[in-house]
Amino acid sequence: MTGGERGAMNTALLFDLDGTLVDSDAEHLAAFQRVFAPHGIQLDRSEYAANIMGASNAMIARLYLSHLAPHEQAATLNAKEAAYRDALGELEHILGALALLDYADRCGLKRAVVTNAPRANAEKVLAALGIGQRLPIVVIGGELARSKPDPLPYLTALQRTGAMAAHSLAFEDSLSGVRAAAAAGLAVVGMTTTLDARTLIGAGATFAVQDFTDPRIFGLIEARLSSGADEGAKP
Repeated sequence: MTGGERGAMNTALLFDLDGTLVDSDAEHLAAFQRVFAPHGIQLDRSEYAANIMGASNAMIARLYLSHLAPHEQAATLNAKEAAYRDALGELEHILGALALLDYADRCGLKRAVVTNAPRANAEKVLAALGIGQRLPIVVIGGELARSKPDPLPYLTALQRTGAMAAHSLAFEDSLSGVRAAAAAGLAVVGMTTTLDARTLIGAGATFAVQDFTDPRIFGLIEARLSSGADEGAKP
């Protein structure tokens, strides 16, 4: 086995979905505004970015819908997710995403999606982007005992890919996501789709980029591959 092959065995690229592979925050905000309005809840972009972006629905319910019975909370958030899916039009990848997946194919890198979005959302978005088959492992935070910002979703993705945290990296756009990935021991590339670089780095990102064309991403992957090859070569 070559060093490159050993490195690929230990290395995985783990992607958040919304705001990372696709810039969908505006659509999510509109859906939240639509279902929150009847409850007298006003939500603007800054509050969405601070409190909702990257959060699980359970966390959102506790923060905004505690005045409702549990079944009403669930109905409201289910309506939000349905409104989001119904409003989805043609989606575009974040620039450079397809080239990065091509690079991962050439290197034999494992990859997975790690998201707090419901599975129905994730599957529809990945299908609309045409990359569902290229990202067959999808870890849903709400299906686990704990979702982001807990590291469990990323630890689960590492287990399912068979990769090692010390040789892998995550791509995230939210505070909860960056914190979850960093707590799992991953190097984290912050995506500045909504938050600025300083905020993402302050939360634990290694560096922040506008899109996947930034050459620092490939340098970081190469470094992770090299460290993974060294690990695999140890007796």
